[in-house]
Amino acid sequence: MDPQKPPAGLRAAGKRLWSSTIGEYELAEHERGLLLQACRTADALDALQKVLDRDGVLNESSQGTRVHPALPELRQQRVTFARLVAALGLETGLVEDDAPPKQQRGARGVYGITGVVS
Repeated sequence: MDPQKPPAGLRAAGKRLWSSTIGEYELAEHERGLLLQACRTADALDALQKVLDRDGVLNESSQGTRVHPALPELRQQRVTFARLVAALGLETGLVEDDAPPKQQRGARGVYGITGVVS
């Protein structure tokens, strides 16, 4: 498989993320795995958002008005997406036009065990 070509099974959002990221960054093999999961998550976000756009965020049920089940899942997928992007070290937000893209490594670091006394 061509490493520049988006993997099979990705939809529009995932393909855009793959192409834009691969086009700007050199990724190690493990980072490509993270990118693939981020792309799949981007596709899931689009699908969930379409459901909410169609149905609205509230549903009528036998117990009254309830939050649509897709809404909490959308929130969780957004958290997952943010963590994957952070793990990849991709820049987010506004970047100056003449600034070259760069990856930020080790954004969160390693968590140690605390409260244990030897």
